Amino acid sequence: MIIRSILYSIFFCLTFQAVAQQTLNIDATLNPSQKTLAIKQQITYKNTSEDTLKEIYLFDWANSFSSKTTPLGKRFAENYESAFHFEKNEDRGRTTIEKIYNNSTTPLQWQRGDAADILRIIPEIPIKPGDSYIFNLEYTVKVPDDRYTRYGVNKLNDYKLRYWYIAPAFYDGQWQVFSNKNTDDLFLAPTDFNISLHLPKNYTITSDFDVLSESVSENMTTTELSGKNRSNAVLYLEKNPNFETIETDKLTIVTNLQNRRVNPPVQALMIDRVVRFLNEKLGPYPFNKMVISETDYKTNPVYGLNQLPNFISPFPDGFEYDMEQLKTITRHYIDNTLILNSRDDYWLQDAFQIYLMMEYVDTYYPKMKMIGNLSNWIVIRWAHLADLEFNDQYPMLYMNMARSNIHQSLTTPKDSLLKFNMNIATGYYGASGLKYLDDYLGDAVLNKSIKDFYSENRLKPIKSSDFEAFLSEQTDLPVNWFFEDFADTRKTIDFKIKKVENKGDSLKVFIKNNRKTKLPVSLYGLNKDEIVFKTWTKPIDSISSITIPSRDIKKLVLNYEGEIPEYNRRNNYKSLNGLFNKPIQFRLFQDVEDPSYTQFFFMPIFEYNLYDGVSAGLRLYNKTVLPKAVHYSLEPQFGFRSKTLVGRASVSYTQIMNEGNLYAMRYGFSGNYYSYDRGLFYKKFTPYITFAFRNPDLRDNEKQFINLRSVNVYRDDDPNNTDQEPNYSVFNLQYVYSNPNLINYFRSVVDYEISSKFSKISVNLEYRKLFLSNRQLNLRFFAGAFLFNDTRENEDFFSFALDRPNDYLFDYNYYGRSEDSGLFSQQLIIAEGGFKSQLEPAFANSWITTVNASTNIWKWIYAYGDVGLVHNKARGTNTVFDSGIRLSLVADYFELYFPVYSSLGFEPSLPHYDEKVRFIVTISPKTLLGLFTRRWY
Repeated sequence: MIIRSILYSIFFCLTFQAVAQQTLNIDATLNPSQKTLAIKQQITYKNTSEDTLKEIYLFDWANSFSSKTTPLGKRFAENYESAFHFEKNEDRGRTTIEKIYNNSTTPLQWQRGDAADILRIIPEIPIKPGDSYIFNLEYTVKVPDDRYTRYGVNKLNDYKLRYWYIAPAFYDGQWQVFSNKNTDDLFLAPTDFNISLHLPKNYTITSDFDVLSESVSENMTTTELSGKNRSNAVLYLEKNPNFETIETDKLTIVTNLQNRRVNPPVQALMIDRVVRFLNEKLGPYPFNKMVISETDYKTNPVYGLNQLPNFISPFPDGFEYDMEQLKTITRHYIDNTLILNSRDDYWLQDAFQIYLMMEYVDTYYPKMKMIGNLSNWIVIRWAHLADLEFNDQYPMLYMNMARSNIHQSLTTPKDSLLKFNMNIATGYYGASGLKYLDDYLGDAVLNKSIKDFYSENRLKPIKSSDFEAFLSEQTDLPVNWFFEDFADTRKTIDFKIKKVENKGDSLKVFIKNNRKTKLPVSLYGLNKDEIVFKTWTKPIDSISSITIPSRDIKKLVLNYEGEIPEYNRRNNYKSLNGLFNKPIQFRLFQDVEDPSYTQFFFMPIFEYNLYDGVSAGLRLYNKTVLPKAVHYSLEPQFGFRSKTLVGRASVSYTQIMNEGNLYAMRYGFSGNYYSYDRGLFYKKFTPYITFAFRNPDLRDNEKQFINLRSVNVYRDDDPNNTDQEPNYSVFNLQYVYSNPNLINYFRSVVDYEISSKFSKISVNLEYRKLFLSNRQLNLRFFAGAFLFNDTRENEDFFSFALDRPNDYLFDYNYYGRSEDSGLFSQQLIIAEGGFKSQLEPAFANSWITTVNASTNIWKWIYAYGDVGLVHNKARGTNTVFDSGIRLSLVADYFELYFPVYSSLGFEPSLPHYDEKVRFIVTISPKTLLGLFTRRWY
């Protein structure tokens, strides 16, 4: 131990003498049985600013795992990632600081503040500009499980260490310090790392640092590592490593990414090609070695490829492996050398990465389709999807968010992005923008500028504004529009040809920018499908005209080749001859949008209810893969049990607002015709309008809706119920407030209805709380009252229901809505009273109030209880209650309710108990999709 301490001190001194910048000297000992690292660390911090610093801020991201209430814990909950919340406290990652002192061993003042993963150190003397300050820390890091971020310790007790050390934040006039939110964006200035790592002999280290020495004692291996001008220190400590070393002419790649379809020699050739490509496009990588791990790739995969099962491979052998290595190597190449603020100025790194991937595919896979060899299948090749190139996926996946009005600007801070935007859409939009800029500038100006910019700014702290200034010096064309009107706004892009005037042998084309931006657009002249003319306009902010030669031009098209990620390309066409700008196209099954056609789709559909049985039919509609403003659908079906033509039809228009809390207005009309009982049918016609409001912070789940509709129902007369009015119209006004989250879920609905025979109002409040103790409490309150009720005394069709609403507005997906016995009568829809037991009185024609509650007993097993007051004009007020066991296999989607004790007594002892069990089953694909989208959107 004495010899090791002497060597360690000499190692520190030599390092300090050799390096005059920010330096981290770390001595760490791994204890696998405790899953901890005991660390002694010396930090040399150099003040490169012009300010005198009285404090130093440090990242302690290892401590971000210490509780459920850290910014990281809250982010997991926001993303509906529940595993971290249910972790035992003793197994959480954390940092335990033992002491912090200066180079004279004098203890220093320090504090964590509100954020658990940020430290504030107060030096004993202020640090003047140009001065260096040395201080020391001794602490223990408990390594978290790798289930949460893919980094940490796994079940084999192997370690993938990413944010395992304490490091100083960057100061550029203010401290660039922020908490870990699982956005992979720790921001360090170029730092010299000197690491002395002590491990049990059965562990092997893999890193991209240089190995200075390695010594073995009886039970431990000590390895000295060094990395100069690094922005991170990722280590892999494994007992049976599977990394392989690939030597290229430019650098050494150490990787454990595997693909059984590609043999090792071909893998090596592909890696060498990727490295040579990046060296050509950017310049030399400044370090000798790069580690590319499977964990790196899974953290930032090639989306699309990673979703396919292993046995499905629509792409040629090697393509997937090539793309995986390309994306991961490119990410390291850029992140390790272009030092941008990775929380606030990350977008340029993302854009460069995807842009280089697009260039690589254009170079080596110019004919690759988005869906690979599937585009040749006879059942697919008719679709426009089969025509799309591999690089077409990037603007299309961004457009998925833009058409849903949940896109965000490129300059949005990374921790404020929706998960889909952070992982996919933002980088794809940025790269599509660079393609846009490249086509506009021409002559390879952009590619040369990127390479020169990389060469001049490698390993220097920079900002995206530096790239703007650099690029503007390389061309006479304006480029400010790209940074101001493309990157720094969430406004979408939409041009249209307003009109065309013939001027002899020329055409004067008036082009309108439908958005309040100033952007250029490409104009094409076509003769059939041949491009005979192309030019770029100057940046347009409203309406501009351009005069072009008319020779051989039969049709004018804006953005014909799709180089601009435009919101709506359907209005870009102007035919100079003929009645229609675009031909009409009919296609079987839904397809991606082809802007050169007016598209109609049709597909077979199948539905089920007890009275119509299986109903099969054809759906004619215009909805493409991406949402659009106007949707219409006609769905005639034949019910095989009812032997009748049934179905529905609808049309809607959604008006999108990009600014303000009111983000959408939808106007629509729908009509239904189905059976509501054996041999009895209903028709429902509903005009409606919806106002949708949301918080400007798109990560906030808070939303509000105002729904207005007129429900008009016409039913066949029921011979068994001659007293019931078959036809009625109800005006419905509804206000919905929703704020769903994993920890706190809240939803409220205020509903008002008025008809010729009644008027009623109701309030529905739902609250779900997941406590730190992992106990979950579900509460629901419902209260409803008639303002007037002129229905017959014994008629409960419009009354409030205790356990099974009559659903006279036909809103609920009942499989057997008129059943009062049998399996279909046991279907439960939590509405109105929300009871699970079938009690008397079952309806209220005056007022009702109920409370429903449940709490978990063990995992997905809950105890529930309901209590309520039901008031009827003839019977007065009755108190009712029930209780039982709820099996929540998938919350709100698949649940079973077993009554135990209620106003009827001990229900398991009553006859026909099996008929008292209630169930919730959701088979609607659209509803089930919510399980996915809530994690990403």
